[in-house]
Order: sequence, then structure tokens, then C-alpha cells
Amino acid sequence: MGLFDKMFGRGASEAQQQPDAQQRFEQLKQKYQSVLNEVEQQQVQLQNLHVEDGKLFLRGTAPSEDAKNKVFDQIKLVDPNYQNDLTADFTVDQSRAMGAAAGGGASQAGETYTVKSGDTLSKISKQYYGDANEYMRIFYANRDKLRDPDKIQVGQQLTIPKDNG
Repeated sequence: MGLFDKMFGRGASEAQQQPDAQQRFEQLKQKYQSVLNEVEQQQVQLQNLHVEDGKLFLRGTAPSEDAKNKVFDQIKLVDPNYQNDLTADFTVDQSRAMGAAAGGGASQAGETYTVKSGDTLSKISKQYYGDANEYMRIFYANRDKLRDPDKIQVGQQLTIPKDNG
């Protein structure tokens, strides 16, 4: 399963209940696949990826203004009139980039969790945030240890970012 195969973030549960939401998600994800590739390449942490009001909804935090601009440049390459079917909201957190460059963890680190038998990122997310669809926050905070959100291992130490909202 790929990194962006499922809707996630606040609002994803409601989005999945809408008729044809999954089909619309797949259509828009296919159209904007190069944008999602750029998001990953620029190490933008996505907090939301789902369909809202018939549009693909992306919200995330970029490590620099340059990374944010590269993602928006890619969006405009795909569709100069992207506002018709995409909502994109990116902020910049340069402390993330500096922390990563220095080899440190996220500045908003939180606590450490040891993976137990039967755990999934969704289950851990539900425990800490009350919403299983927030699992990508945990995944992004642990990109140094995880390559796939569906592949965690018993005994792994995961950083659980603080719930800011």
C-alpha cells in the first residue's frame, strides 16, 4: 500500500461517509499524483489528505518557504485553475528543517510509545488523539524509522507528536 492510498487527517472520517467520496478521491489523487510526489520529495508533513466539498483537500507543514513554493509550482503545472478541484493549505516550520538537519527530532516531540503486538498507527492515533485518521502525524514524526505507515514492528519506539488542536 502506498503512502497516499488512504484519506487521513481531521475530516477524513466524514469524507469517507459521503457517497462517491472514495471514487472522487482516487480521481483527484491520480490527477495530482505529481503534486503528492513533490510533497514527499520536499518532506512536507501532510496533516490532511481527503475529499471535502468535492475537492482534494491538502493541509501540511513545509520545512521551508522554498519547499512550499515548489509544491505550489507543481500544483500550477498540473492545473493553473486548481481552485476548482483542490484546496491546498501549507504553512512553513523552519525549526523542523533545522532539527532534521542537526539530526534531532521534531521540536514538538511529545512522548515515546513502544509498539505492542496488534498495534497499528491508526490504533495508536485513536489512543492519543481520539481519531484513527490522524495516524499520518505519527508516521511523519517517525520517518527516520518508518518507510510505510502500514509496517510498524513490535518493540519499535515511536515519537508521538503533541496534539496541537
